[in-house]
Amino acid sequence: MANRMLKFTNVQRDMPRKRDVGVRARDFQEIYEEFAAEKAAEQASRCSQCGVPFCQVHCPVHNNIPDWLLLTAEGRLEEAYEASQATNNFPEICGRICPQDRLCEGSCVIEQAGHGTVTIGSIEKYITDTAWERGWVRPVSPARERAQSIGIVGAGPAGLAAAEQLRAKGYQVVIYDRHDRPGGLLIYGIPGFKLEKEVVQRRTRLIADAGVKFELGFEVGRDASLAELRQRHDALLLATGVYKARDLTLPGAGLDGVFPAMTYLTAANRRDLGDHVPAFEQGALNAAGRDVVVIGGGDTAMDCVRTAIRQGARSVKCVYRRDRANMPGSQREVANAEEEGVDFVWLAAPEALDGQDRVAEVRATQMRLGVADATGRQAPEVIEGAGFRLQADMVIKALGFDPENLPALFQAPELAVTAWGTLKVGHPSLMTSVPGVFAAGDIVRGASLVVWAIRDGRDAAESIHRYLQNSAASRTLEAVAAAE
Repeated sequence: MANRMLKFTNVQRDMPRKRDVGVRARDFQEIYEEFAAEKAAEQASRCSQCGVPFCQVHCPVHNNIPDWLLLTAEGRLEEAYEASQATNNFPEICGRICPQDRLCEGSCVIEQAGHGTVTIGSIEKYITDTAWERGWVRPVSPARERAQSIGIVGAGPAGLAAAEQLRAKGYQVVIYDRHDRPGGLLIYGIPGFKLEKEVVQRRTRLIADAGVKFELGFEVGRDASLAELRQRHDALLLATGVYKARDLTLPGAGLDGVFPAMTYLTAANRRDLGDHVPAFEQGALNAAGRDVVVIGGGDTAMDCVRTAIRQGARSVKCVYRRDRANMPGSQREVANAEEEGVDFVWLAAPEALDGQDRVAEVRATQMRLGVADATGRQAPEVIEGAGFRLQADMVIKALGFDPENLPALFQAPELAVTAWGTLKVGHPSLMTSVPGVFAAGDIVRGASLVVWAIRDGRDAAESIHRYLQNSAASRTLEAVAAAE
């Protein structure tokens, strides 16, 4: 190991090369090029093989990161892939979109020592892309088939991860989703410059090849109630995500030209997929030639500003009430946005949107950071008399997401929710208040990261497996007792 690894003292950290900003800002292709084999091995060799690997500890799915870095450095890529996919259903997706600077790479020991983190995400992407190219990625094949059927509501990362885990155990799995393609946020929320759509589509095809069935364009509450769906299956998993946009409560928020982030991103992603999108083609959801203001500071806001740049906006500004250091989104994404021409307006908050029928300006005020709030973050405070105006004929609200009212939508008043509207589940079972109905992902946790949804889906699959096995054992014992 010593001659292969621990090269961080004489090998500098190096990311895959970015495509030229003048080129990448005009298309929706991923901005990073692929590592060459020798570069991936070189960068993997920088790992210090820590006795306590904080990168692994701070990964939600607890990836065996030091193991597959060692295998990559030794050129044993197929084994590296096996180690990577053992804990993660979608390593090629996480390698692209995880905020590694806040998770594994942000916890890297050599980063703390001043040598620069190992480029974990880029190596993870390289390993799995190579595995796809060489045919190592195959659909799961259960050792035996089980008769029990499981319905999953939601074809996003939590639902897909749970489906693959349950199918590997031999269960008959059906995924219901209201959209016309599986993938959820991965297909309609995240732009192609971060996650090209074929990457998601080949993964969902693989899950279908494993025997998971998809019923698309299916809405619970319209096509079947929750109770009716429960009758079809031995267990249900609700993995709907959270898509209800938090709204602006400002004068002028109802003007034309003001859109929720997901409405805007879904239209852009459908265009990228080749769909006919009337609202885009008629100009309403097309930022071309417009002065765009995005309100918010998370990763969704970064997706919006960078999409607007690619659509040919005249100007793109991101308004955020805190400073850069307190931004909730990935700092790497902020840097990419700045390179591409986004103007960040830090320590600013909108007060009103002005215009006749259509928005024309954002009236805002400067903020300062005051004392820390209950979470430890400094609370923003208004600076009196520090108002200003921003020209804007398109405003995108990227303020976060809340759960939809699932008990009402699903005709299931017995489905208990928390004070925040998320589904209430038991821990660690993840079962809701309805027996045999489980929930996972953002609909339980609140809006979070894709990697956490994967973790929750895997955990839910294990809980459903235990529930069904215990139920089968109970029925067997009852049958024995009745026979006696």
